[in-house]
Amino acid sequence: MAFTIQFVREFTRLGLQRSVGGVLALAFARELSPVVTAVVVAGRVGSAYAAELGTMQVSEQTDTLRVLGTHPVDYLVTPRVIACSVALPILTLMCFTVGLASSALLADAVYGVSINIILDSARRALRPWDIVSAMIKSQIFGGIIAVVSCAWGVTTLGGAKGVGESTTSAVVISLVGIFIADFFLSYCFFQGAGDSLKYAMG
Repeated sequence: MAFTIQFVREFTRLGLQRSVGGVLALAFARELSPVVTAVVVAGRVGSAYAAELGTMQVSEQTDTLRVLGTHPVDYLVTPRVIACSVALPILTLMCFTVGLASSALLADAVYGVSINIILDSARRALRPWDIVSAMIKSQIFGGIIAVVSCAWGVTTLGGAKGVGESTTSAVVISLVGIFIADFFLSYCFFQGAGDSLKYAMG
């Protein structure tokens, strides 16, 4: 909604109200929804993974699994990586839907730009590849979060202090990894001159 305030007021001044929905939809689908969702998940889920596995490591529960003939990576890490990679695209779709709906309501209530204009512009601007690229980004971000958090968790040393340090490091490294991956994925997915806003203008 804060993003909407900045865009709508400037586009309205330029008389480009009919392209606002397209700009918002493209920004949400290509960048904001995958990245913001990944940041939230890294802070909430990534820290939980690192803290949980770190506690298991310092309390020697992972050693117990090895004694029982179960590899800790297969039992503890792999399910978390799969779960995070599957869940993040779903959360990204929810973020995109809620973000676009709230932006349309705000634009209509505050700036007088009709919801129908916003949604119609968004529909014309979006292409299937925009949604597909967001899903691919989300899966990769989910894998980064889970792998980094689990790796820091299962290599924790130093008792309770080590668990806290591992959790902090896991979140920070996950965020850095997300931003770096986002740059390279965006560079690979969207090259050359774009024409999406031409369709959004109607």
